[in-house]
Amino acid sequence: MSVIYQTTVGEIGDEVESFLGEGMFILFGQGAPAALKDYCYIVDVNASTAAIEPGQHLSLDEELFTITAVGEVARQNLDGLGHITVVFNGATEARMHGSVYVEAATPPKLHVGSVITIQV
Repeated sequence: MSVIYQTTVGEIGDEVESFLGEGMFILFGQGAPAALKDYCYIVDVNASTAAIEPGQHLSLDEELFTITAVGEVARQNLDGLGHITVVFNGATEARMHGSVYVEAATPPKLHVGSVITIQV
C-alpha cells in the first residue's frame, strides 16, 4: 500500500477520552481553537497527496481500519488545518462534512508520537 497522508500526534487534550467513549476522536493541527484543544489529538499539519476515499485504510500506529465514508470537506480540512473527526461506526454515508468514517470498532488510544497514515 502507498501512503497518501501521514502525521504524528504531538499533544493530547485532557478530554480526548470523552469522545473515545462515543466511538470517535478529533484531530486538529497546532492552531486548534482553545475551546476545542482539550478534546483533540494535536497533530502536525501535512497535506495529503490524493483524494481520501472509501476502501482506503486509516492506519493508527500500524493498526488498519477500512475507510467507509468521507465527508465532502474532510480532505480540505485535513490538509489546511490538520482537522478531521474520525468516526468508528462503519457508516457508508458521511453525516458530518469534515469527518472520515471507518469500520465499526473501538477507537484505540493514541499517544504522543503515534503515527497516523492514510493508505491506498
